[in-house]
Amino acid sequence: MRATGTFEVANFTPAPVPSGDVKTAVPVGVATMTKTFTGEVSGRSNTLFTAAYDQATGVGTYVAMESFEGSIGGLAGAINFAHSATTLGDNREAEFLVIVPGSGTGALAGLTGTGGLTNDHGIWLDYEKTS
Repeated sequence: MRATGTFEVANFTPAPVPSGDVKTAVPVGVATMTKTFTGEVSGRSNTLFTAAYDQATGVGTYVAMESFEGSIGGLAGAINFAHSATTLGDNREAEFLVIVPGSGTGALAGLTGTGGLTNDHGIWLDYEKTS
């Protein structure tokens, strides 16, 4: 089954990153985020976000672990999902989103699947429920 929705970033808080001795051309950052979702994917989330990103060009890659609470296709509970992508200005590539197996609670227990995010704050989840 597929569920779609949109999200808004309610809070983006950069976190300090220990300085290492390896310097690259693109800075690495860490932040926490909170989001609200509407649509067939509806609820809220807390996200741990890591990126190597050049603000000036819009080029970089991120990796995120998100804890979601709400409903997906009418099923209510909580899950974790991991996602990453490379951005090249307005384009996304090498996109990855997976529901973390075994992370579901309530009616989302047993949920598995994949999905994606769009540059205009859309989300889709292709999922199945195994229990």
